[in-house]
Amino acid sequence: MQTVTEPARQTDIIAEYDVLVCGGGPAGVAAALAAARGGARTAVLEVAGCLGGVWTAGSLSWILDHDNKDGIMQELLARLQARGARGVDSQGRFTNAYDVETMKAELERLCSEAGVTIQYHTRVVAALVAGRQLTHVITESKSGREAIAAKVFVDATGDGDLGAQAGCGFDVGHPETGATQPMTLMALIAGVDRVAIRPFYREHDDADGWAASKDRLRAAMIAGGHDPSYRKPTLFHIRDDLFAMMANHEYGVSALDVRDLTAATLRARTEIHALVDGLRAQGGVWADVRVVATGAQIGVREGRRIHGRYTVTEDDLRDGARHDDAVCRVTFMIDVHATNPKEGKDIEPVPFRAKPYDIPLRALIAADVDGLLLAGRCISGDFLAHSSYRVTGNSVALGEAAGRVAARAALTGRPPHAIPHSEIATG
Repeated sequence: MQTVTEPARQTDIIAEYDVLVCGGGPAGVAAALAAARGGARTAVLEVAGCLGGVWTAGSLSWILDHDNKDGIMQELLARLQARGARGVDSQGRFTNAYDVETMKAELERLCSEAGVTIQYHTRVVAALVAGRQLTHVITESKSGREAIAAKVFVDATGDGDLGAQAGCGFDVGHPETGATQPMTLMALIAGVDRVAIRPFYREHDDADGWAASKDRLRAAMIAGGHDPSYRKPTLFHIRDDLFAMMANHEYGVSALDVRDLTAATLRARTEIHALVDGLRAQGGVWADVRVVATGAQIGVREGRRIHGRYTVTEDDLRDGARHDDAVCRVTFMIDVHATNPKEGKDIEPVPFRAKPYDIPLRALIAADVDGLLLAGRCISGDFLAHSSYRVTGNSVALGEAAGRVAARAALTGRPPHAIPHSEIATG
């Protein structure tokens, strides 16, 4: 590969914070809120034009593993509920669904109320480390190349971008094959009657679980001329005639390669429109169905898993591990979406059923540099464990813990690994 040599340059340090959170998804928002509420001068950098990550820019519309989470997770759900932005089932009970636009607004309100500085349209492209101490990040934006200093940093980028830029070790994909779970582009659809299409989606009080409704939906898509790349397509009811649709799998693509991300997004958006057009062409209950929006970013299940001071493993799931420094109790299942479409296009079989297990604070503290905490799916864990803890209810709990530690470390002049769990356990 040919190369060019860029000239050396001086980069302006435009700001300095106690805590700098890189990535404004579910984990990053929670980290920024917790840090600011802990008294730290806090900023969050986000590459999109909204907070929420996969919740908003990704149009996910469905929150998993939140029931046993307190703190910021429950606060956010209550705010969505107060604004009529949570899904409600046929018996009037709240579901996991939420309205994407209201989520954007509430996340911004929460951060503004806490005094968090929000900076959009900004990507972290490099990190500076002195000895073992992470001291600055380098960003690129419409304002050019800039440096930001902080006492403590939180990597909430999802893919572990900051950890990698700071020189941390990391793992990606299956330990034997390197294969990663497929990506999925979410879509919002409307123009259907909630009652008429009831056989095609599940509410949480159904006795037959998800399988039957997914199989019916796939059969309808096939009848419309398109067999979805995800063999268990799913509809999530949000409100009125608005549904989220998960029907796409993009196999064999890397979250760390922009060309892969672009190609996956192009294929996925084409597939979504073909699937919905095929449903509409059949008439009947689908006669007026339309795509309202597709995610501005494709949903990535796997990026880097940054090495921490503890690695969550499949043994933790098998044994239902408990830890004295627990910051999150995971109740979600092992959920490996097919890594090899030739062997299946839905969920891979697993050797055991996970028991509820703890994630310890140590898994959120980078092993190879000081001053760096991890939050969300880039924490330290193995392939199988990651498939369970990666969902967004857990990301919020992990972000909240990271933010508390970050604030405490910044304000007392200690590195994160020197903060005892007892100092952050109750906020």
